[in-house]
Amino acid sequence: MSQRQSYAVGTGLFIVLGFTALGYLATQTTSVANSSRGPSYTVEAHFANIGQLKERAPVKVAGVRVGQVQSIVLDPGKETADVKLAIDQRYNQIPDDSVATIFTSGLLGDQYVGLRYGTSKKTLADGGELALTRPAQQLEEMLGKFFGAGGVADNLGGSYVVKARFTNVGALSVGAPVKMAGVAIGSVQSINADPVKLDALVTLAIDKRYNQIPDDSAAAVFTSGLIGTQYVAIQPGGSPDALKNGDEMVLTQSAMQIEDLIGKFLVSGSSSGKPADGGKSDGDKH
Repeated sequence: MSQRQSYAVGTGLFIVLGFTALGYLATQTTSVANSSRGPSYTVEAHFANIGQLKERAPVKVAGVRVGQVQSIVLDPGKETADVKLAIDQRYNQIPDDSVATIFTSGLLGDQYVGLRYGTSKKTLADGGELALTRPAQQLEEMLGKFFGAGGVADNLGGSYVVKARFTNVGALSVGAPVKMAGVAIGSVQSINADPVKLDALVTLAIDKRYNQIPDDSAAAVFTSGLIGTQYVAIQPGGSPDALKNGDEMVLTQSAMQIEDLIGKFLVSGSSSGKPADGGKSDGDKH
């Protein structure tokens, strides 16, 4: 056998062995993904957005795999996804008020369901439901939180709605945070133009935990930093009565436009250069 033939045979064997190894690894990976970890029980969770979550994705507690996603279907007549989770029977002490969140492994990794334990004495049973969920975080929302106003409140305990009118909302958008003392307590639910009063009617969804906001509080549209996104800030008043669901905030401050800021700066700058005594300079006093 010539040297060239030996080289060709060796190359062929190397390719065959390479494909064999790849096939073996693929088989092992599939078997691990599909292998049962013993008896399991099923619980349900409903998400407004599952992102790229797939069946057989891991279910984790404190970073440790405790089960996998069994099925994902759209709830009939609802805009939510019904996700069934198969939990290993060994982990049968999960409180029924635990929170299920869809996370991403790393920056561009696969998504999985993470469980954060609650404090309830009752535990999840087969066929139970996780009532508290957080949907998958979209890349746009993550970038908005990083560059923008700092996120919104979780609202896991529900929210109530109040309204506020502004003559100018600037670049305020739906989903923007509602803050009090710099802390996110809710989000902007809707923004609509009133064809009669010719102003903007903004609906705010506020976490029920903050249900003691005085009804004479003021709402203002602010901007995060110099070129950040806009949000609604609430400055508490002094009334003994609190805002209730459906109330309207009377005291509001509209968004400040960059043109207004520049105009105020130029006016204040020019006025500061004028003499205070009737427009006469020191050289005219004789």
